[in-house]
Amino acid sequence: MSPTILVVGATGNTGRSVVKTLPDLLKNTKLSSHKILALTRSVESPAAKALAQLPGVELAQHNWVEIDEAWLREREVVRIFIASHNEPNQFAEESQFYVNALRAGVKYVVRISTTAANVHPDCHAYYPRTHWAIETMLSQPEFSNMHWSSLQPNVFTSMFAAPAAALIKEFRKTGKQSGPLSLILNADTPTGIIDPYDVGVFAAHLLAREDASSSQNRYVLNGPEDITGEQIKAQVEQYIGVPVEDVRYQDLSFLDYMVKQQPQQSENIIRSIKYAPITAWEGKAKAATTSKEVAEIYAPKRTFAEVLEEMLRE
Repeated sequence: MSPTILVVGATGNTGRSVVKTLPDLLKNTKLSSHKILALTRSVESPAAKALAQLPGVELAQHNWVEIDEAWLREREVVRIFIASHNEPNQFAEESQFYVNALRAGVKYVVRISTTAANVHPDCHAYYPRTHWAIETMLSQPEFSNMHWSSLQPNVFTSMFAAPAAALIKEFRKTGKQSGPLSLILNADTPTGIIDPYDVGVFAAHLLAREDASSSQNRYVLNGPEDITGEQIKAQVEQYIGVPVEDVRYQDLSFLDYMVKQQPQQSENIIRSIKYAPITAWEGKAKAATTSKEVAEIYAPKRTFAEVLEEMLRE
């Protein structure tokens, strides 16, 4: 069996571009014989079937939290990409995964973290503390045999392009604005939102490096340009030709839905997410905060306008 690069969440918003990008990057390198194992919830989904057509890619249907040392050894997994969930039990499940990976001889892991300005031990929101704890764990001497890179991307472009596209499509269909334009951003603070596709492409470039030890432990990733809530509103108005009737900045009403969907979780913990956007509102998540090494490896390219236009064609 060939050495394997495992992509956890291969059909997800970052994993998909990892799988699409890796085959070409591995060509003509010392890693060209490595197999790409794309882990998915369903090998029968259209997205999974499309990935299976790529050279050197195989599909596996498995729940990553149930992967143990033996599973990894059997498949000769030597490198891993993972974008974990951010539910309250994230640390237990993701840390167990890394312990199993270490014991199985995995040499390099690329993981998705969250907004760099929030990754500290006293962040008021719960999930950035989890990312801090995982990064701290991986930094310990016990994990010295497994190199790792934690990508700290800013909030994803799709979170803003999706409601904008929905309003535009509805207006084109009915001539009416049936609901508000809800944005987590505030009106005036520039923020370097990033397309998850770019994050996956960057991760693929790291995974394709012949010498994984040359990679950093942490990379801050923001988009190619800053944007404000007011600028997003203006772009929507260019499409519909009239003013947006109801725009809601710093809108965190989605938390009500999250609480209802997770009745088994502590409401206090889930609602702590309301503190996560504050650093962006304070101007601490601008494009300029991106790690300088990112441009040397693969600089994010996709702008809000490009992502919005793409969504409108779907």
